[in-house]
Amino acid sequence: MMLLSIVAYFILACFAAALLLLPTFREQLFARANRSLQKISGLASHVQQDSRRAVAQSARGIGGNGTRFMQWCKRQRWKIALMLTLLVLPPVLVLTLTGNKRQLDAFDDSSVDSDQITSTLLQGEQLVPPPPLPPEVFTTAEVELIRPQLATADRRWNGLDAEFQQRLLLVYKIMREEHGYDMVLLEGYRSPERQTMLAAMGSNVTNAGAWQSYHQYGLAADSAFMRNGKLVITERDPWAMKGYELYGQVSIRIGLTWGGHWKNMDFGHVEWRRNSKTPPLAGSAPAK
Repeated sequence: MMLLSIVAYFILACFAAALLLLPTFREQLFARANRSLQKISGLASHVQQDSRRAVAQSARGIGGNGTRFMQWCKRQRWKIALMLTLLVLPPVLVLTLTGNKRQLDAFDDSSVDSDQITSTLLQGEQLVPPPPLPPEVFTTAEVELIRPQLATADRRWNGLDAEFQQRLLLVYKIMREEHGYDMVLLEGYRSPERQTMLAAMGSNVTNAGAWQSYHQYGLAADSAFMRNGKLVITERDPWAMKGYELYGQVSIRIGLTWGGHWKNMDFGHVEWRRNSKTPPLAGSAPAK
């Protein structure tokens, strides 16, 4: 269908260009149209005579017109080249752009909803956030060493975008029921002031300034695991590292972006990239 539209556009454009740039073609076209109207008006008795005259005149004019046309083409060669370029360029661009569709990752609003449980969720099932854990879970020496300032992080589920919250809860549910991992929200929404403070601590904490992270829009979350009542964050633990790999697979399956695939890997981080929220600055790297 697209190809037929392009061909029709090309033929129409050529016809219009001929009318504008070829006086002889235009005159002959109008003359033939006029003769057709005369024939329709009832001049049937003169049809054969007029036809013979028209053929004879056309035959006589072809030689002279052909020569004049070639001379005109030589004089107008640059204009003709420009006209042909303008005629051919739009169809070529359409074929090129439609033949290789690509969508920028940062604005990708699609989701991988082939899994039945995901489809059920998006049709109306509402998952309930777990009750908050005691503050001391997030203030152990091990946690402070790996995640400084985690004690003051915002772990309120209602600070997240409503649909992102449901997707993240679904990830937690799948991790628990299919893989036996209990997930914990370390940080969800992050204020621009806190983002600035963390950025000042160095790239090992975050490489994003204020409003350059999906955390500021409630569309990102950092998570870890609970094992025997203790928060496990370290990636040196084989059990935890396996959990992070599964977490990444499940998150991608639900339509989220996982930080474990970034150059500066952030295994506990996921975010939901959607058009309705302002994304990080264009050209910036994925932000923690």
